Amino acid sequence: MTNNKKIMVTLTAAVAAAVMALAGCGSSGTASDSGTSGAKSSGTFLAAGLFPLTGSFAYVGPASSASLELAKQEINAAGGVLGKDMETTTADSSDADHADQNTSSAQSLISKNPSVIIGPPSSGVVKNTYKQVTTSGIPMISEGATSTSLSGLDPMFFRTIPPDTVQGAVLGQVIAQDGVKNLAIVVLNDEYGTHLRDVVVKTVEDAGVNVVYGEKDAFDPTETNFSSIATAVKASNPDATLVIAFDQTKSVVKALAAAGVDTHKMYMSDSNTVDHSGDFETGLIEGTKGTIPGSHPTDEFQAKLKKIKPDLGDFTYAAETYDAVILSALAATKGGATDGKTVAKNLPAVSGTTGGEKCESYKDCVALIKDGKEIQYVGQSGIGPFNDDHDPGAASIGIYKFDAKNKPVFDHAQQGSVPKG
Repeated sequence: MTNNKKIMVTLTAAVAAAVMALAGCGSSGTASDSGTSGAKSSGTFLAAGLFPLTGSFAYVGPASSASLELAKQEINAAGGVLGKDMETTTADSSDADHADQNTSSAQSLISKNPSVIIGPPSSGVVKNTYKQVTTSGIPMISEGATSTSLSGLDPMFFRTIPPDTVQGAVLGQVIAQDGVKNLAIVVLNDEYGTHLRDVVVKTVEDAGVNVVYGEKDAFDPTETNFSSIATAVKASNPDATLVIAFDQTKSVVKALAAAGVDTHKMYMSDSNTVDHSGDFETGLIEGTKGTIPGSHPTDEFQAKLKKIKPDLGDFTYAAETYDAVILSALAATKGGATDGKTVAKNLPAVSGTTGGEKCESYKDCVALIKDGKEIQYVGQSGIGPFNDDHDPGAASIGIYKFDAKNKPVFDHAQQGSVPKG
């Protein structure tokens, strides 16, 4: 395991969301109890992955796919789900700029009657697809969609990643703790970007930091020329600049550098805290810090994933994907059926909402369930039981620092409770 230095913090950001009751049906009987609930007639547990393999979020797709396969291997090695080997299928969700592909890929998975759909990791794509999925009686578990607006979105929607109220608060705290007095923010104008920006702004301003640019400004996601924005940032005379963007980060940073903005004193979020060694000249963003919600995967877990995909280099949301699959399989086991509504009904309990006995593997958890015990699955991501909004009840935010090769290196993690609606 890596030697993760964890700093415990209390996060006070609040989310106003309606408490929603879990709409469950039927019982832990057979799949046929749920009608058109996304169950395979054979009773086989089918986990479908709606992952981005193209578009601005494509860098997270390989890790999610590998994690789905790893979970399948370990579940089947432990006897499968209800005595049958589980199956998997995937489709390319792309990003929120490709709404037609979002919905067509979701429909292709729905047509296969899965027990659960894991993903997508994009908040915008979730908004474009969740109704298709949940109205078909299939639970959706996102491993990476962090928008605050998704808390309590739908009784059949869950996520194994904390909302941006947590990442935004931690990112703001890091900025303030670093002594920044004047902050500029360059942010793309989409739900993810502006929601995260707003939480950061509140956090840093509460700590006495002045936001000198970007509190209300945001660029169009299709923008390609950032020279005027970079000039405005430079004119605001910031101590540091926060960049919240996806692929646009390459052009943004180059424009900032050309305008004379110090690119060693920047901050990034999970959308661009990635390997930039091939994007910039050596050392251009050395010293920049970034945050990634979720647990930093252990060396052991990374090694398992590399056996499946040897060239895997980015592990963003890998742990969250893996845990979503395990939780779903455990929910089917507890409910005694593989249909979607049974899975959704039992997800909170296997995550620990009933105060069950802790277990760390599918095999150990299944053994406890067979013994008639309540469980709390404690997995790779370190999340707590689902709260009433179906967000994880506890969260970890990784803090990374870019090295001379422009690669993010894990530094430490900050943890805290996820606000409840």
